Amino acid sequence: MTETLPPLGVDLFDVHQLRLTEAEAPRLSPADEVARDRVWNKAVQANPSLFDGPVVACAGLEWEEPRSLVLSWARVTYRHYALRRVPGSTSWLPSLFVNVVQPTDDGRVLAARMSSSTAAPGRWQLPGGSVEPPAEHEELDEAALHRNAARELAEEIGVGLSPEELALWAVTRGEHGSIGLVYLAPARSASVLHERFAALVAAEQAQGREPELDEIALVRSPAGLADLDGPHADYLEPVVRRYSEASLRRNV
Repeated sequence: MTETLPPLGVDLFDVHQLRLTEAEAPRLSPADEVARDRVWNKAVQANPSLFDGPVVACAGLEWEEPRSLVLSWARVTYRHYALRRVPGSTSWLPSLFVNVVQPTDDGRVLAARMSSSTAAPGRWQLPGGSVEPPAEHEELDEAALHRNAARELAEEIGVGLSPEELALWAVTRGEHGSIGLVYLAPARSASVLHERFAALVAAEQAQGREPELDEIALVRSPAGLADLDGPHADYLEPVVRRYSEASLRRNV
């Protein structure tokens, strides 16, 4: 197992092979269910755009050998994560999400800001989102995760590509033990990225919808993140650092 740069409590792993297995979500006591629902209902009152749809949680990680990871997953709904805010609760599972490093052809990385209607308004992060459970008779495997990541990039940034163009680049473990699968996209010009994002925002607004992301920025190094006002996803700094350092080594 290779760990790189774990600032701010974030672990960053190199993973060359990923295997997924389904597990059962933990059974909740009646008290946990009541406490969960109380916290969730309060959050929905504060932000009515929250929804309790199906989602995949991380049920465990196991290393078969260096850089070969077995990831156990379970079916839950977004309401499940309200348990994190219940004092003393240990029944919840960490979240599982995908995100995409979208570089420019001059070595910068795209960061995006969540809009006011989301669960994390104003937060800067990579394009991406929670992993969705597979449909009936389908599997959650590496191919499905690639499709999930490609869909998030298209829906949030307006950049379309085939899932095969994405490569698993790193795995992060951050706040609440949440697991992020980080994919690397082919580099594109800065002008194309700005054009695609502007067209996506305009199309969403024309339909009377607020885009999930309201601004993008291109950063060359962790120092550039300091210019982005608002909170940052905990994995953002170590991921940008890793990419910028790899770019420097390629150019030496």
